[in-house]
Amino acid sequence: MHEKILILFLCLCFPFLTLAQQSQIPILRFEGVQPFLEKENDTTYLINFWATWCKPCVEELPFIEQIHSDDFDDPVQVILISLDFRNQLESKLIPFIEEHQIKSKVVVLDDPDANAWIDKVDPRWSGALPASIIYKGNKREFYPEGFTDYKSLRKIISSF
Repeated sequence: MHEKILILFLCLCFPFLTLAQQSQIPILRFEGVQPFLEKENDTTYLINFWATWCKPCVEELPFIEQIHSDDFDDPVQVILISLDFRNQLESKLIPFIEEHQIKSKVVVLDDPDANAWIDKVDPRWSGALPASIIYKGNKREFYPEGFTDYKSLRKIISSF
């Protein structure tokens, strides 16, 4: 009898568990993402624009994740801004994050008017992925082609 109640309880709660998992990844318009690009404190920020369907993005993620878990003299925060499609959050993005054990903060940028916000990220950005911004205070660098190895990325982060 208790087993049937437990099974019924789990069946009723399962849809809510899925919604709870989705809510861990904010879905934002550009106005919601913009504050991540403008923080003024003692932290170095690595903001990476990526998508699960972008092969170079997926190839550089292990380097970025290693930065997330490394120790630095000053704080470093990694924010992964996914351009995956909102309707594929549960079917593609969440499974990808789980499979690759992504620990960095992930947000979804769901703003169809890319022409209105790409230049606000950086005027040199064509919109191609991957693309990253690394900044601390007034020092800001844009990397439009991704990172090819961990060692050079670590050196860049350390220079901030």
